[in-house]
Amino acid sequence: MVKEGSIKVYGYRWVVLAAFMLIAALNQLSWITFAPITVSAASFYITSDLMIGLLSMSFMVIYVLIVLPSAWVIDTWGLYAAVGFGAALTALGALGRGVFAENFTIVFISQVVIAFGQPFILGSITKLAARWFPIKERATAAGLGTLAIYLGILAGMILTPILTIKYQIKGMLWIYGIGALVAAGAFLALARERPPTPPCPAGQDERALMFDGLKSMFKNKDFILLLVIFFIGLGMFNGVTTWIEAIVRPRGFSISQAGMTGGLMLIGGILGALIIPMISDKVRRRKPFIILALAGMLPGLVGVTFAQSYWLLLVSGFFFGFFLLSSGPIGFQYGAEITHPAPEGTSNSLLLVMGQLSGIIFIFGMEFFRSPSGAMTPSLLVLIGLMILCLVLSTLLRASPVRD
Repeated sequence: MVKEGSIKVYGYRWVVLAAFMLIAALNQLSWITFAPITVSAASFYITSDLMIGLLSMSFMVIYVLIVLPSAWVIDTWGLYAAVGFGAALTALGALGRGVFAENFTIVFISQVVIAFGQPFILGSITKLAARWFPIKERATAAGLGTLAIYLGILAGMILTPILTIKYQIKGMLWIYGIGALVAAGAFLALARERPPTPPCPAGQDERALMFDGLKSMFKNKDFILLLVIFFIGLGMFNGVTTWIEAIVRPRGFSISQAGMTGGLMLIGGILGALIIPMISDKVRRRKPFIILALAGMLPGLVGVTFAQSYWLLLVSGFFFGFFLLSSGPIGFQYGAEITHPAPEGTSNSLLLVMGQLSGIIFIFGMEFFRSPSGAMTPSLLVLIGLMILCLVLSTLLRASPVRD
């Protein structure tokens, strides 16, 4: 326990955050499981690539459908109950995939069970930061929580093909099921709802009821602008990462080169989520870093769109991920600060659902607007224009009102 002025800060906050990060990573690993082995999975289950794709797409659809109920649970039941519920669903679904690995229908149902757990976990990032961390550490805590999402996706992209080759699909799903069970057990055993005393001055931990908070959020001009920025930014990232192979193939790049580019986007995002939020907490500013992230990712997006050399494509992918994904945790924390006393779980969930909804739209839209030659350049030019719009909108945001 450390005293900061008149506020007590407990070292156990890092244990709670680590337990959260583990189950968040396993949930996202479960989401992306079948994406890197689409062809092999379609052959194993004797079904189409589209049906395998729906295993991942179901997460976006379900998130949109239950975002408000999950936000209500987070803000009413609390951090431990909400994340614990999501963790239990993740473990149950992941184990179901392992036990019934050869039955596609049950695997699909199990995947849906995991998808139902996702919003209860991911929507709690800012709730955890507010419950356990002082104001000057909250963007860092949100950044580490968001980092777990990226690590889970990266682990799934790397490990799934390796484990499938070594243990076949059934063995791979068993390993993931056991991992999810361990992660859920760790959270339930180690996490706590809140420290003995709040990590902020009296009154700053008080929150309005969810529906009162919703009314105030939709009257808040800055939060509306932030929703638009998240809608475009997260949707674009989902679209680009989903279609990265189709984006670069017309320029002569191979599947392995496309995979390396996608991997560097995530690695860049991981580093960005570690570095930028810490600097934001250090200087106690949010808006300048949102602007920096949106401005910094634009050259990366242009490079991904037009790069003819492999090294330039890799550099572009890295900077695209580094700047864009670093804006996520800062945006979550900024949203929680400008909407106070609205509940953190509600603002966090609304921002995330914008990315889920736009992800569906952008993924199908990019496919629909392919040129006759198969190139996705027209769609990418539209995305560049939309990101310029986001950059302009970000300059209109007011500074966060929360200070130490």
